[in-house]
Amino acid sequence: MDVSQYLADSPPTVVPLVIKPHFEALTDEQKLYAHHISKAAFFGTRIILRQVSPESESIYDLIIALQKHCNGDWVSLAKDAGVGHGELQHVLEYFTQFLGNLGNYKGFGDVKFIPRCSPRTIAALAAKVPVAEKFHEQCKSAIYADGEKPSLMHFGFPGQGHMSNYYPDSPDITREEIEKVGELLGSKGILPENTRIRKTKSGDYDVLVASALSKSPPGGSDAGEITTWELSTPLEGKEVSLVFGDHQEEMAKIALHIKKAGLHAANDTQKKMMDEYAKSFGTGSLKAFKESQKLWVKDKGPEVESNIGFIETYRDPTGIRGEWEGMVAMVNKERTRAFQKLVETAPAAIPKLPWSKDFEKGEFSAPDFTSLEVLSFASSGIPAGINIPNYDDIRQHIGFKNVSLGNVLGAKAPNEPIPFIRPEDLDLYQENRDAAFEVQVGIHELLGHGTGKLLQETSPGVFNFDPKNLPISPVTKKPISTYYKPSETYSTVFGPTASSYEECRAECVAMGLSCDFSLLKIFGFGDGSEDIDGKAGDVLYASYLSMARAGVVALEFWDPKSKKWGQIHMQARYSILKTFLDAGDSFCTFEHENEDLSDLTIHLDRNKILTHGRPAVEAYLQKLHIFKSTADVEKGRKLYENMTSVEGDFWIQKVRGQVLKKKSPRKVFVMVNTVEVAEGKVELKEYESSMEGMMRSWAEREA
Repeated sequence: MDVSQYLADSPPTVVPLVIKPHFEALTDEQKLYAHHISKAAFFGTRIILRQVSPESESIYDLIIALQKHCNGDWVSLAKDAGVGHGELQHVLEYFTQFLGNLGNYKGFGDVKFIPRCSPRTIAALAAKVPVAEKFHEQCKSAIYADGEKPSLMHFGFPGQGHMSNYYPDSPDITREEIEKVGELLGSKGILPENTRIRKTKSGDYDVLVASALSKSPPGGSDAGEITTWELSTPLEGKEVSLVFGDHQEEMAKIALHIKKAGLHAANDTQKKMMDEYAKSFGTGSLKAFKESQKLWVKDKGPEVESNIGFIETYRDPTGIRGEWEGMVAMVNKERTRAFQKLVETAPAAIPKLPWSKDFEKGEFSAPDFTSLEVLSFASSGIPAGINIPNYDDIRQHIGFKNVSLGNVLGAKAPNEPIPFIRPEDLDLYQENRDAAFEVQVGIHELLGHGTGKLLQETSPGVFNFDPKNLPISPVTKKPISTYYKPSETYSTVFGPTASSYEECRAECVAMGLSCDFSLLKIFGFGDGSEDIDGKAGDVLYASYLSMARAGVVALEFWDPKSKKWGQIHMQARYSILKTFLDAGDSFCTFEHENEDLSDLTIHLDRNKILTHGRPAVEAYLQKLHIFKSTADVEKGRKLYENMTSVEGDFWIQKVRGQVLKKKSPRKVFVMVNTVEVAEGKVELKEYESSMEGMMRSWAEREA
């Protein structure tokens, strides 16, 4: 097996999350509130590690033990172990990338990365620190690639040979078994986000529930007193049991700090929200978690924003189990004003989308939309924007929040190369890409994820549409023939396709509505007139160029052996690139002179964005939206699989080959720590933007 594509970045791109001015502006009570939620968030670190791979927690402990022993003096430790400078650098690069992804699989890509150094090098360092040597013994065989099991280099279903520790100690559990267990849980009213499934030696199934309690809570679980059931065909005779106390020690610490945060809440809504969080993390109840999310939506305009729990389901191959994450951030009031104007404009913008009111919520529920500066973000990767909660019933009936993460958007690596952009476009692209991305993120989160209606039979015989006067599909021009049945959700119907499909739909909304010059004006670009040659036109052009380039570099995340995508957002962007290329009349083309495509660049005709680019995207968007809205999973999957397929030597060998040669390391962020230095006083501790700073920050966070 060629392991070159799996080698750790050399060097990784390390950037700081700058937050001090925004944190220092808080009151002492606000700082304490932020501090305790940050502590709770990072106590989930080991949960994330356990969700990634069996070896990740031991690798983490190895790194922390070595860092604490040498106190950052890695040169002296290496000298004592007989390790040369070059080998030491490769060790530090691997450790830094590991901490940046919280695991030995890329948080953005779900593919394993391995050290560039010899196995003997890490062994020599660990041998100098007894506790580190113990952890090294536990993980040394799994740090590197297994040539006999190349499929383990990628996330996926264990029964197909891939890695997923959402199904621990269950290498032979099949997709069908997982889905049948999931169907049973759904019939009992048990939500899956905070669970893992373990297949026992007897062939039964334990559903591991993350909770501080080790047994069913007083009054029973979300399903009641009964916690064991028998499966029907085709798994007849097998039992499914709820097992509480997964991540028990961590969940107890998390619940404790959430309760402490509640003592410093700014209002009753925040206090009740913390109570529901604590109940959920203590007992494993996701009904309590949903109550926390309802309260979170109602907590409008807080000075300290946060969200914590088992949130995003991207990394579970079934697309339903959530990765732990916890965010704490401060509001950037100046940048927030533009987003609030976008919210005010939303009711006028939504009718411009390519579907009728039959496929849209009756009334737009204006969310809280803020620009935040991140203090803490415990996860396998920090996004640029968020739209949550992910529960459709809360979104439809109570609302949601959008956030744009300003210091993530603004974090830049010096002298970062930008391949595939023509030299004549480079200056304009560099000058406008941040502005274009902010507009894109804003529209994506608010009007992408925030729009759309799921046509559903909400309970037997009760519909949220008129079944006697069926809506007409703009795709087929005929009355709809499919819809969601009682208890069905978008995720359960569309399954593993759901997350990437929805991200694509939201990206297409952003591409379509970013052509609306009145929306560009909100962000300070142009006067609202359709001026493709002015500043607003520059931002729009940079936005379309950026999406086209993202579609090209997306090929890094497609595996030619398994023919699978390892990153849902990049899968979506590739399909939008194909939409651009198919728009006709040379709207988007590739330029190159060399046969190997080493000089490949994207030519996108700025003057055809409105006449060719937007209509092509909106035609694709219309299909994506209608198939989602009507639960037409057959047509939806067929469309999306066709648009995201990678075929032919040109794409697989040539374009992808150049992408791999020219890929830039993904940024990893050095975050601050908060420290309670005295009764009622919290201070910020910052770290240098370097590999050493990254390791120091995590070692002190672990203290």
